[in-house]
Amino acid sequence: VGDKVMVLARSGLWQEVVNVPASRTFPMPEGMSFEEAAALLVNYITAYMILFDFGNLRPNQSVLIHMAAGGVGTAAIQLCKTVENVTIFGTASASKHDTLKESGVAHPIDYRTMDYAEEVRKISPKGVDIVLDPLGGSDTSKAFNLLKPMGKLITYGAANLITGQKKNLMAMAKTWWNQFSISALQLLHHNKAVCGYHLGYMDEEVELLRSVVDKLVTLYSQGKIKPKIDSVWPFDRVAEAMKHMQEKKNVGKVILVPEAPKEESKKAEN
Repeated sequence: VGDKVMVLARSGLWQEVVNVPASRTFPMPEGMSFEEAAALLVNYITAYMILFDFGNLRPNQSVLIHMAAGGVGTAAIQLCKTVENVTIFGTASASKHDTLKESGVAHPIDYRTMDYAEEVRKISPKGVDIVLDPLGGSDTSKAFNLLKPMGKLITYGAANLITGQKKNLMAMAKTWWNQFSISALQLLHHNKAVCGYHLGYMDEEVELLRSVVDKLVTLYSQGKIKPKIDSVWPFDRVAEAMKHMQEKKNVGKVILVPEAPKEESKKAEN
């Protein structure tokens, strides 16, 4: 009672009071802000498990990170930096490239004006060792083709389903139609792996998740990872926060809090 904790829940966290099972709570490490705690679990658990448990990331390998300036993207970049000599390719709009370079992305690629697969091949003709795919649709096929022998593709989302502020049925149908499909025999011929990850369906894996969180807390305490907060919004500005994210203006996490931060309140009063 009274401990500061981070919580995991599939839904229902956009409110002031929340009930969650004790097994889904994790003590916040010393020196961590509530905003950082809100930004840590989902993104860093996802990035950690897809990079290390599925991806088996090792020194001197290369990784392609899509949506590199988003929540999972920034977490994945920091985690890649904990392994020696990992080359990071990251897709993001051009305005975010300087920030990505500072954070450790060797090769930022503007997916809006360039074919990212071609750009990767120019630098690394054989492709990459790991692709993190939150896009789905035809991008999953491109990802698979970009893998080196013994490469791993980890798909963990279908962002291509959402093209704007509203669901676009045509975009959804197109993404569904173009969804990547491969047989076990084909995999055998290619010497590649395809993995699927969804943290929301790990509800029962309490011990597994706790062991990952323990590792993340250690990395945080060592200063090796630090959640990147793009902006903090009060509940009554949730529509603006969503718009900011849908327009892809954020670098890092967009955080919702019940009330406006005190500094912002003071500015409003002045």
